[in-house]
Amino acid sequence: MHSWKLNRRSLSLAKTPLIMGICNVTPDSFSDGGKHHNVDAAIAAAIQMEADGAAIVDIGGESTRPYSDPVAAEEELARVIPVIDGLKGQLSIPISIDTSKATVAAAAIEAGAEIINDVTGLEGDPDMVRVAVESGAGVCVMHMKGTPQTMQNDPAYANVVQEIRDYLIQRRQFCIDAGIDPEKICLDPGIGFGKTHQHNLELIRSVDQFTNLGSPILIGHSRKGFIGKVLGNKDADRTAGTLAVSLAVAAAGAHVIRVHDVQVTAEALKLFAACTNQSK
Repeated sequence: MHSWKLNRRSLSLAKTPLIMGICNVTPDSFSDGGKHHNVDAAIAAAIQMEADGAAIVDIGGESTRPYSDPVAAEEELARVIPVIDGLKGQLSIPISIDTSKATVAAAAIEAGAEIINDVTGLEGDPDMVRVAVESGAGVCVMHMKGTPQTMQNDPAYANVVQEIRDYLIQRRQFCIDAGIDPEKICLDPGIGFGKTHQHNLELIRSVDQFTNLGSPILIGHSRKGFIGKVLGNKDADRTAGTLAVSLAVAAAGAHVIRVHDVQVTAEALKLFAACTNQSK
């Protein structure tokens, strides 16, 4: 596995993870809600992320933090499409659309996005698989137990690593059977989505159990609650903790990491590669 195919190009997978920069065009995302809610601010942030070392910019118009309220498709479209339109000719890296709505995904791809990043594993909208097949976009299939409104209501697993591994295997095969090119599929165990702090740590420690499934593995841990839990302070600045996890999953073979702080992550990975003889 050397690349992740999208609809207009392929992303080469290196020995150190590619960085997916988070650009939430929302007023209420858990960490950066409101920071990029203005279209011009979101466009500027995305351009800066590429300059800082991002390989992908992930644009989302609906918060999926625990207990967040869903957003109508019309509102989500009004948030993300002007940003994607405004980035035409200004980015050389691909745009990912973070959505579980097929209509939003289709419009975003028409506007120039090349990846569908769906927290429901392409299960939330029955039309999403068709959009993925017809557009030829790359897809990121994530595990989430429940919905953002219910996922943190005492999530339980007999074996969190095995259950999520089995789920991703099954969803990958479902997508292939539906007509999605297997080389276009990326898998995400869904850190923080229907998991306790302990579940999240178990998954982080077991990234190497997911890297042999035939698809790139994405880890989205940035600034999440388990970091504050480990630090013993839920209000702590989680930048350093996020970097520590980024390096841990890089060492375990993760292919993509989704983070808020692109520049410091790119710098940390550069030193990680130099110190571990992992050349690009």
